[in-house]
Amino acid sequence: IEDIAQLIHDLKNANPEARISVKLGAEIGVGTVAAGVVKARADHLVIAGDTGGTGASPLTSIKHAGVPWELGIAETHQTLVLNNLRSRVVLQTDGQLKTGRDVAIAALLGAEEFGFATGPLVALGCIMMRKCHLNTCPVGVATQDPVLRKRFAGQPEHVINYFFMIAKELRMIMAELGFRTLNEMVGRVDALEVQSAVDHWKARGIDLSSLLAHIQEPPEFLGRYAIHKQDHGLEKALDNTLIALAEPALKRGEKVQDDLVIRNINRVVGGMLSNRIIREVGPDMLPPDTIHFRFKGSAGQSFGAWLARGVTLEVEGDANDYVGKGLSGGRVIIYPPRTSPFKAEENILVGNVVMYGATSGEVFLRGQAAERFCVRNSGATAVVEGVGDHG
Repeated sequence: IEDIAQLIHDLKNANPEARISVKLGAEIGVGTVAAGVVKARADHLVIAGDTGGTGASPLTSIKHAGVPWELGIAETHQTLVLNNLRSRVVLQTDGQLKTGRDVAIAALLGAEEFGFATGPLVALGCIMMRKCHLNTCPVGVATQDPVLRKRFAGQPEHVINYFFMIAKELRMIMAELGFRTLNEMVGRVDALEVQSAVDHWKARGIDLSSLLAHIQEPPEFLGRYAIHKQDHGLEKALDNTLIALAEPALKRGEKVQDDLVIRNINRVVGGMLSNRIIREVGPDMLPPDTIHFRFKGSAGQSFGAWLARGVTLEVEGDANDYVGKGLSGGRVIIYPPRTSPFKAEENILVGNVVMYGATSGEVFLRGQAAERFCVRNSGATAVVEGVGDHG
């Protein structure tokens, strides 16, 4: 959970306005995992059922992976309510939802957003050949072949009509049950009844009481659907200071340099600054070394993650894991304190998974890196004194 918490924090720094979503496959125990993910500050949670999925899925996955979304969404909602976490996250489900009735049941079990794929694709002409990965889709939906693409007959109006049908059916069901808004329906399992006509011998002995259980709300309960935003702590980030210092470079392209102190609680340094560069300057970013910050101390996790071109971050000290993660043209320089008595080339200077997923830029390390150095690096340049396993 701590790893996904760091990943969520990384992504939120890369784009503070984005909604960070985590997708979980429906299975027994998914509620416990979901509670951990919400505590890790995910903004959005998807519970995916055992049906649906891409046409490229192997048959074993289609037949034998996961459980129905009804079980997953019910367990997740109940667990989040019991732990008073439900108001902090938007809960979505998917997996062969096709009608307004499906949406109504999902809402009553605890969902507030609903994913559709197969239905809209069929409305556009998909005939479910299950060869989406072969570039040979005969109706031109999942192919780049220009001859096959000419066979695509779908129109936006087909999908619009399909969703209007879903909305109309849902509104009829809501009127019948006495609900005015979808939020009123979330988690109202008391509006669901087990169909008495289900008396097939295979259904005998099935107990749905857990699925339809009414959960006692804890004291000072905050809500049955998403009301509050997650606190990602971005207002405490060191990047707020960096952005203020870099204002001349962002507005007028002037060179900026400064010296600062850094601690290991300062995570994802450079992430929000890079986001601001993209927003204000554009995808071309800045000329190399336009912004140069020198730090003294120990950098926290994901130092220089997503660092944009034009920014140089220099540290006299050391750094934790994920240095230069997703590096996007920036430059990172790290070396031991000048007063250090040890030989830099014989000591670990930075943590694991340095430059994971980097695409461009430079990293210079006066010392050794730990394990999994440059995994999935696809264009950045690195200079290092030595690496651990799998680097």
